[in-house]
Amino acid sequence: MRIYTRTGDKGQTSIIGGRVDKDDVRVEAYGTVDEVNCFVGQAMTELDGELFKDVLDDLEKIQHELFDCGGDLATVTDKREPKLKEESIEYLETKIDEFIKEAPELERFILPGGSKPSASIHIARTVTRRAERLVVSLRKVDPETPKVCLQYLNRLSDYFFALARVVNFRLNVKDVEYVRSAKVFREGKRKEDK
Repeated sequence: MRIYTRTGDKGQTSIIGGRVDKDDVRVEAYGTVDEVNCFVGQAMTELDGELFKDVLDDLEKIQHELFDCGGDLATVTDKREPKLKEESIEYLETKIDEFIKEAPELERFILPGGSKPSASIHIARTVTRRAERLVVSLRKVDPETPKVCLQYLNRLSDYFFALARVVNFRLNVKDVEYVRSAKVFREGKRKEDK
């Protein structure tokens, strides 16, 4: 099997239902979702299989959902039935709530890092935010872009933030607070921001 086709040599690529320029916002959006997936894979290689079995199961599930999201973003046919479902968002919310209870209480912003896997998860978080911004841009030019993708990415970045803290906590690595941060986190605030 050959993996190169030469069909993109003039700066265009195939999507589900057509062809677009490789710098099209749609390609930027699903390409950035693919970046997130790669950083998730990297983080998985850095997590101990026994201590983080639950997390590794979740991250593999998330990798499949990111593929679904990318496929949904790459589709322009009239009959779009998103593969990504709202149940995935609800699951993330449940896990976020669990992680918030597990990690120490947080009042201020923290610096990304601590342990190596936590740092990788923070990278996944920030790339997820970039993907989210690109989906916002895509929905401006194509309002039929599935809203569930936008909602999922929004919640996924929150999941990664909560997970990065839990990873440090389980590894007995303390989060480093941003020294000039005011008290920004209060109980209930995160749900209001959704």
